Amino acid sequence: MAALLDVILPVFLVIGFGYLAVWKGYFSDSGVDGLMKFTQGFAIPCLLFRAISTLDLGQNFDLALLASFYTGALAGFFAGLLGARYIFGRDWEDSVAIGFCCLFSNSLLLGLPITERAYGADALTANFAIIAVHSPFCYAVGITAMEIARNRGGSIAALPGKVLSGMFHNALIIGISAGFIVNLGDIPLPGVLTDAIDLMVRAALPAALFGLGGVLYRYRPEGDMRTILYVVAISLILHPAIVWGLARLNGLSVGELRSAMLTAAMAPGINAYVFANLYGKAKRVAASAVLMGTALSIFTVWVWLAVLP
Repeated sequence: MAALLDVILPVFLVIGFGYLAVWKGYFSDSGVDGLMKFTQGFAIPCLLFRAISTLDLGQNFDLALLASFYTGALAGFFAGLLGARYIFGRDWEDSVAIGFCCLFSNSLLLGLPITERAYGADALTANFAIIAVHSPFCYAVGITAMEIARNRGGSIAALPGKVLSGMFHNALIIGISAGFIVNLGDIPLPGVLTDAIDLMVRAALPAALFGLGGVLYRYRPEGDMRTILYVVAISLILHPAIVWGLARLNGLSVGELRSAMLTAAMAPGINAYVFANLYGKAKRVAASAVLMGTALSIFTVWVWLAVLP
């Protein structure tokens, strides 16, 4: 009960404030759009840039950690893709969008604050190692699969260009890439610039959580309930269960296990809906899975916290 009250509820209360503010008309839809554009287009890329630019890449980029997490994520993608196609009879494009929902956990808006509240700011290094390749990996998988599905029988020569173009129009990936350039190039940054970036960083997570609540108000579960529940089960149960087994098998440290597990146990991120909306496929499933998964993760994350060392 202490974990629920001290770690999980404060994060979800901020989301709830955003949901309530939009529901009661205290905060407009256009305000939510502006807030999310600020957080996802500017503040969170600054957070990722700052974290990656100062990360000890040699120490924190443990291949066993990344393999444990991303094997589970990829398994979730294929479970979603094949389940949507062969259990629920969706077309291949819909199936890719549904698979992406199972692949893209909310590592930023939920994973970071919950891990920090549970184990402290020093516990986030493994989270940032996972997040550093999260958007590039997930978008590379999703865009590649969608372009293959949309161009069945066509030429594959243009595929790499489409994948790279889609990835590098994403502000999160730009922030991550810039952080790697500064880190690997050992480029010194003036103090006035890092101070300004740090101001943006401090606004990132609380503003994004509040905005997420406003976004979730728009998308109430309707129709496709079996498919939505299937996506939520993969995201909240299958993905973290696979990561748990692989983490123990690969001998991850306690800190790495915690970060990998809590990141894997998060609900589908809002980028799942962004991806579905980009291609106009399975939008209702994606939006409803984000909303329902976020609500149910209050209880499933509590369970995972209880079993973690």
